[in-house]
Amino acid sequence: MSDTNKKPPGRPRSAQSHQAILQAALELLAEVGFAAMSMDAIAARAGVGKTTIYRRYASKEELVADAIESIREEIVIPDTGNLQSDIDTLIQNAAQITLNPIGRQTVAMIISSASSNPQFAQIYWTKYLQPRRKAFAVVLERAKARKEIQADLDSDLIFDTMSGIMLYALIFQPPSESWTTYVRRALNLLFRNA
Repeated sequence: MSDTNKKPPGRPRSAQSHQAILQAALELLAEVGFAAMSMDAIAARAGVGKTTIYRRYASKEELVADAIESIREEIVIPDTGNLQSDIDTLIQNAAQITLNPIGRQTVAMIISSASSNPQFAQIYWTKYLQPRRKAFAVVLERAKARKEIQADLDSDLIFDTMSGIMLYALIFQPPSESWTTYVRRALNLLFRNA
């Protein structure tokens, strides 16, 4: 095939359009919820055509997961040399992400959407939770090497338990202590028994 027969490349993807799409998805998510939002509404809010969205995303679930990820922090793998200090760093990072109005709203939307839409739950699990679970496993493997915890401790189960404690304390705020103090105390109990 000669160069003259090749198709010219499509229009380059605009970073500005991409940001507008993500922002529109987040706004509609907050206003009407996952089930009621549509790709048409996202396109209209973002000021782009639906084809612009579908060039980037195969589904609404994938778009929403990416939009949520866009406001999250980078994955942090602390390495302070001590498990307790590493856990404290993780708790502080989680508090910064979660304990603000947007963070609380995002968590509520994730729980609501994931419980009613298995496809969204799977995409969110793959794109968001799995990488964080793997990062947490690194922290625990270092602690195992330092003999701070048992070698057979299941890092995935600890991550899931820690996530559950954090969500519970976010929804049902402890009346007599801060979120971080409560989570730290619960995790200390968990690790003491591990």
